[in-house]
Amino acid sequence: MIKRLHRGLPAVASSLLLALPLALAGCTSFGDEPKKPAAANATPTEAEAAEIEWSDCDAQIQPLIAGQPGSERDLLFECGRTEVPISYEEPAGATLPLFLVRATPAGQTERIGSLVVNPGGPGGSGADAAIGLALTLPPEILARFDIVGFDPRGVGLSTPVECIPAELKDRVIAAEPRPTTAEQLDAVFTLTQEVADGCAEEYGDALGTFNTVDTARDMEQLRKSLGDEQLTYLGYSYGTTLGSTYAELFPDRVRAMVLDAAVDPDPDLVADAEASAAGFEAGFNAFAENCRGLIAGCPLGDDPRRFVEELLAQAAGAPIPSSEEGETRQATPGIVLTAVQAALYDTGSWPQLAQGLRAARDGDSKALFSLADELTGRLEDGTYSNLLDANLAINCADTDETVETTEIRTVVADWSQKYPLFGAGSAAGLYTCSVWEADRTPVPERDAAGSAPILVVGNQGDPVTPLPGAVDMAEELAAGVLLTWQGQGHTAYPKTDCITAAVNAYLIDLVAPQDGLTCPA
Repeated sequence: MIKRLHRGLPAVASSLLLALPLALAGCTSFGDEPKKPAAANATPTEAEAAEIEWSDCDAQIQPLIAGQPGSERDLLFECGRTEVPISYEEPAGATLPLFLVRATPAGQTERIGSLVVNPGGPGGSGADAAIGLALTLPPEILARFDIVGFDPRGVGLSTPVECIPAELKDRVIAAEPRPTTAEQLDAVFTLTQEVADGCAEEYGDALGTFNTVDTARDMEQLRKSLGDEQLTYLGYSYGTTLGSTYAELFPDRVRAMVLDAAVDPDPDLVADAEASAAGFEAGFNAFAENCRGLIAGCPLGDDPRRFVEELLAQAAGAPIPSSEEGETRQATPGIVLTAVQAALYDTGSWPQLAQGLRAARDGDSKALFSLADELTGRLEDGTYSNLLDANLAINCADTDETVETTEIRTVVADWSQKYPLFGAGSAAGLYTCSVWEADRTPVPERDAAGSAPILVVGNQGDPVTPLPGAVDMAEELAAGVLLTWQGQGHTAYPKTDCITAAVNAYLIDLVAPQDGLTCPA
């Protein structure tokens, strides 16, 4: 039922997403409880940019990154707060606060400006991404750019939308992940309606405020507030939707824009959901092939797919306990498949997945809960970040399409055969926005005519945003340039030398690679 998370957050930063709000809660100007915004109108209007109030937050952030790869870098962290209009039809009206983090290396020389980053989701924290990317981006990028991330409206510390109780999130994630019978589908539809009703009751008309079009306008306000003549931007996954929307609205303000793991701008809801199911299915096949090729042998035997099917049946018959101290949850099939899905985002998680599945078969689901909780934003105390709330609110505000239950039942029957692990769940998720009660601000068609060249990066083996999406994005953008990596996993920069060299040259010197350049795995 939870829609696909288009997250490209670097692994080093994933734990920060959970710790950052607690670490900064005591900082002046950032701990106030924001009021819920009034409903937003999608009419674009020029607004005067507010000043960003910066403060030193090194003391809060340094302990979070201690021991992480890259933490030896001499970095300075600042936290910022500014205000943007709730409605751009009324630019002088009510505002909502946005939270930012800026990372700058000590002794920076030949500064070009700010590199604004977004990690995806929607619902991923841009502030967290700025911290993680400051540890992982190439030194030559840090030498020329401040790394600036902001929590988009409704996310993290920027007026977070929070309307799904932790107990309900637990039930949603643990629910049947492959509903195929009429009874199972009815249960999913009921759970989906419960989530939608709760959020509508909590926010009313304000729920439509959290949308990508207005976030792109917020980003233009931030560009002006940062003092940059044009925007330099790095967006991952859903961040490619945000970046391309900005380029459509403000094409002449684009200096350089990297869209890594591009979300396909073309498909309708059904086509997008099928691409998701097919992508994760292919990702699992790649994981299984890798596991079978291990010198020490695959912990899942010669047929990892059969192993997972048998484990799902085992968990359905008797949910699997965890050895984690104090953990009372037991792993249902929903937890098992969420853990599998989580690991497919990053090949670095494949060993943990293989060992975790084997341990679960032997009666310990601890590793699977770790993977599932990282994807869904569940904290050790049983609470959650607002990742899932924001993901639903933004995804549903961004489209006015709906899919009827009769069509969903038909699609489930088809996809459960074509995509055995992920088809039925992806099809059932089509109901999510059909019952979402909020104003809609659909993301526009995007050619960004008049913009500078925009670099679109895709992975041949990306299970989350399959390569055809990057191809479509590059083709539709008037100045799109396609760069392909023949690698596995979600996102490419800066994971491999060929991709890194091409992106660096583009960001620093504005020299785009040849359109269609392919980098080997």
